[in-house]
Amino acid sequence: MFYWIYDISNGYLAGLVCLVCLGYTWLGLLVLRPWVRKWLGPEPGENEFVSYFLSSYGVFYGLMLGLVAVATYQDYRDVDSSVASEVSSLAAIYRDVSSYPEPVRSKYQNHIREYVRYVIEEEWPAHQRGIIPAGGTTRITNFQLDLFAFQPKTKAEAIVHVEAIRQFNVFIEAQSARLQSVTTGLPEILWYVVAIGAALNLALIWMFSINRFSVHLVLSGILSVFVGLMLFFIASMDNPFRGAVSITPEAYQMVQKRLMIPQ
Repeated sequence: MFYWIYDISNGYLAGLVCLVCLGYTWLGLLVLRPWVRKWLGPEPGENEFVSYFLSSYGVFYGLMLGLVAVATYQDYRDVDSSVASEVSSLAAIYRDVSSYPEPVRSKYQNHIREYVRYVIEEEWPAHQRGIIPAGGTTRITNFQLDLFAFQPKTKAEAIVHVEAIRQFNVFIEAQSARLQSVTTGLPEILWYVVAIGAALNLALIWMFSINRFSVHLVLSGILSVFVGLMLFFIASMDNPFRGAVSITPEAYQMVQKRLMIPQ
């Protein structure tokens, strides 16, 4: 839903969302203000009623918007933690297999190097388009078959092998969590609720009858820009692998450079 927004920079996206909210609010003021003034008339207390209703509505909508923003940020942090856990367990596996005898040591290390290269160069760009390629799972399956086929000949090799298998299971859990999060995001119906709620919230400003039109424009502009910024924050954090505010393969690149350089 509207994934094209992740193809533009943060500055343009924030400006676009705020501009839409601002244009919607000001257009309504310019078109409907004469009708509103005629409808409400000069009777005292009309603005007080609108203000009371706007405050009540704003509490409910603001609470919902805040909870949605917190939820999207928490999802972003959870995905980031899954990636960090995957990289950490992968680094531990690489160190464990480095204690294996040759020729299996080099074979296992090459498996892991190829997987990391694939994640950085092929899998991550696909994630940024919402795609989950099967190449990573195929490479891990090949490594698993070779790892589980190893037969330790000494007690030390048995200890290292058990630890490598344990770290491999931790890695599989973290990898599965990362792959599942590629296509996750706020439900489409919730986005409709958020967008319609924002439109209704801004439309309530049209109901005020203020003699100084410039004051009406300034006050409505402040509120509409703030609502736009909140919508921008939710949209930018909603899909952790998309857009400028996204999780990068930096952790993989760091491990690749520091640990997995062929000797």
